[in-house]
Amino acid sequence: MRSDPALGASYGPQATTFHVWAPGAQQVETHLLDSDRYITMQRDRAGYFTCHVDGVMPGARYYYRLDGEKERPDPASRSQPEGVHGPSQVVDPDFKWGDAGWQPPSLRNSVIYELHVGTFTTEGTFDAIINYLPYLVELGVTTLQIMPVAQFPGARNWGYDGVQLYAPHHDYGGVDGLKRLVNACHQQGLAVLLDVVYNHLGPEGNYLWDYGPYFTDRYHSAWGDSINLDGPQSDPVRRFFMENAVYWLDQFHIDGLRLDAIHALYDTSARPFVSELAAHAQDWAVRHNRSVHIIAESHDNDRRLTLSREANGLGLNAQWLDDLHHMIHIILTGEDQGYYLDYQDFSLLPKVLTESFAYTGQYSQVWQRRHGTSARAIPADRFIVSTQTHDQVGNRMLGERLSQLTDFDGLKLAAALMLCSPYVPMLFMGEEYRESAPFLYFISHEDPDLVKAVREGRAKEFAAFKWQAEPPDPHAETTFMRSKLDHRLHLTGDHAVLYALYRELIGLRRQYTALSNPDRAATRVYADSFARILCMERRDAAQILRIVMNFDLHESQTMYLPGDEAVAWQKIIDSNDAAWSISDTTTRQAKSHFDAGEKMSVTLAPKAFAIYLAQQEDMSRNGH
Repeated sequence: MRSDPALGASYGPQATTFHVWAPGAQQVETHLLDSDRYITMQRDRAGYFTCHVDGVMPGARYYYRLDGEKERPDPASRSQPEGVHGPSQVVDPDFKWGDAGWQPPSLRNSVIYELHVGTFTTEGTFDAIINYLPYLVELGVTTLQIMPVAQFPGARNWGYDGVQLYAPHHDYGGVDGLKRLVNACHQQGLAVLLDVVYNHLGPEGNYLWDYGPYFTDRYHSAWGDSINLDGPQSDPVRRFFMENAVYWLDQFHIDGLRLDAIHALYDTSARPFVSELAAHAQDWAVRHNRSVHIIAESHDNDRRLTLSREANGLGLNAQWLDDLHHMIHIILTGEDQGYYLDYQDFSLLPKVLTESFAYTGQYSQVWQRRHGTSARAIPADRFIVSTQTHDQVGNRMLGERLSQLTDFDGLKLAAALMLCSPYVPMLFMGEEYRESAPFLYFISHEDPDLVKAVREGRAKEFAAFKWQAEPPDPHAETTFMRSKLDHRLHLTGDHAVLYALYRELIGLRRQYTALSNPDRAATRVYADSFARILCMERRDAAQILRIVMNFDLHESQTMYLPGDEAVAWQKIIDSNDAAWSISDTTTRQAKSHFDAGEKMSVTLAPKAFAIYLAQQEDMSRNGH
């Protein structure tokens, strides 16, 4: 990393420094719109242009003019009040923080909550989220994961079409709005992760093409030309993204980053970009006495992501594990199209619970080749699991949540599997109370040809799943409004019952440390794949829990488990207890306890679960 000025406009009371990389330009000027002044910038040998200007106040708007012709926003703009095509704005970085000494929880002790700023509240702003922080704390959430907020075209977008990667979206509340949200989160004990997108930029308002070789046609992805991470002049490109990563950590006190789809970051260099970015962020954290988490999304089932760099890994803190979602989804819904084709074998579920990846080198029908590696030797808290995410819900044609695809018992079973698994659980906003609104795909591009292309592209994507319906128009404001949450639901009816169950299960995870123990040897799975019933045993030095789950959708099933002459088992939760039921109909409950030495024979109704705890006094007395 270079030691020259930070990219973008760095405000100071004496002078503001403007710094931009534009190697193809012979001349670059800063055009200050308020005074209509053009300031010639000085070029260095690497193609960086710099100028220092006195008297520039926060709020001043500017463009860069390239070779006396094109006027473009700053690639590292901190604020875009007039949208992606408008001028950039100088920002005063000063903010009165109230989170001195804050440190995020470890991943093993985390419960993550993914949300979209625009649809989480009626107002759709950073500030509006603050009102719901006590609700999230009460639920047991420890960490917010915010979908991308970098400036995108228009007012409605998932965030993956961002083009000014340093500018928090103006309609959400901009720089100060995001800082107020993070500050409030830390004051209430919540960490904040930010989803960042470095594998592509959106198609509208992407002016990096005018500045330099940020892209290459040597690799192609679903979004077209790839980011130039390993070709000629790629060092400044890598710097642009790595500096962006630390910018969020430093200026906004973000506790970690989720890197979108790193399998689309094509890089054959000896120093992989993702590894270098993680090392750069972690080195920064050490220097500033901070703890940060760098988390990746990848479909490669590659254990190297979370291996240390000393072990020839990339050194990331964690990665998303979609396999658990895929298994529970196909079990509860029966859908087997698209990538679900690989997850029809129930016997893969015990494998996912004990070594993460379902595919560890065997042939995949979807990939039509051998796929994946084993992660059995990697601690479980380096994997984040979910039963719903923005991807898995929003990339359905009609944006159906799991609550539209299975019944109440199915939702309870999915929650137990996720929250009692050895991995780090992540909820998708509203799942905890059975939100009835869909989460649809929406955009607000200004280019009509682009809107048409997006509509056609989405329809083509759905073909692999053979969904028979007319997709909602992603450009219509009604599509966006339909995706807004109704938080009042969690107070009434079956919504309140499910919310209470989520609170209970999260509370158990906090109360019984065995449920957050990442040691692979501490998880044992007993399964009857024919009967589709399974027991997940979780243990640590103080306790043993057995979570018995019946995945048969129609029939009661019995799980036979070994006993222990020194250990008695007491049931601590049963999904068919009246407290967790929405029907007056009596449903069979599991046996309440098993004496020491008694073999466990647990019979469960369809889609039911029960959790048993080995009495701690017996364990302590007998050396367990």
